[in-house]
Amino acid sequence: MAEEQTPSPQNRGAPAGGPGRGRPGGGGRGRPGGGRGRENQREEGDDLLDKLVHINRVAKVVKGGRRFSFGALVVVGDGRGRVGFGTGKAREVPEAIRKATDQAKRKMVQIPLREGRTLHHDVQGRYGAGRVVIRSAPPGTGVIAGGPMRAVFETMGVQDVVAKSIGSSNPHNMVKATFQALQTCSSPRSVATRRGKKVADIVSRRGGAPAEAQAKE
Repeated sequence: MAEEQTPSPQNRGAPAGGPGRGRPGGGGRGRPGGGRGRENQREEGDDLLDKLVHINRVAKVVKGGRRFSFGALVVVGDGRGRVGFGTGKAREVPEAIRKATDQAKRKMVQIPLREGRTLHHDVQGRYGAGRVVIRSAPPGTGVIAGGPMRAVFETMGVQDVVAKSIGSSNPHNMVKATFQALQTCSSPRSVATRRGKKVADIVSRRGGAPAEAQAKE
C-alpha cells in the first residue's frame, strides 16, 4: 500500500508539474513577455502604434478531428505619416498577431500629409472587389471612416479625413485598397519638382497661401 501511494503523487506531479507548467506557464510567459517586449520597443525605439483589424479562424478537418489556425490582420504606424499593414497565420492568436506585426513593420511606407493632419488631395483606390474614396477635410472634421480604414488613418496620424468604402466589405480588400489610394498621394513639393516649378505656384493654384508653401512637403 505504501509502495502504491509513493509513486502515485510522483505520477500525478509529473504531468501537473512538468508538462502542465510547461504549456500554460512557458507558453503564457513567452507570449505575453514577447508582447511586452514589442510594447517597450514601440515606446522607446520606433514609437509605433499598432491596431488589430481582423482575426480569422480556419478549421482544417484531419483524421483526429478539427485543427484550428488563426489569421491576423494588423496595421502599424508612427502617427507621423508612416504606416504599414501585415498578415500572419499561426496555430494560436498571439503568434499570428506577432507575425502580422513584424510583417507590417517591414512594409511601412511614408505618406505625405498636409499640415500633419490630413491628405493633400482626394484619392481613390481599388483592390479586387473593394473600392475606397478618400477626401481631405478642413480642421475639426475628425476621422470619418469605418472599420479597417479608421485603423489605418489613426495609426498614420491623420486627424481630419472623410472616407467611404464602396463594394467589398472584406477587411483585407479594404485595407489594401486604402493603401493603394494613399500611395498615389503626392505633396506640392514633389509635384513642383516633377514639373520644374516653385512650390508657391502649385499651392496658390489650389487656393492655398504662398506662405504655406515653404512648410509643405
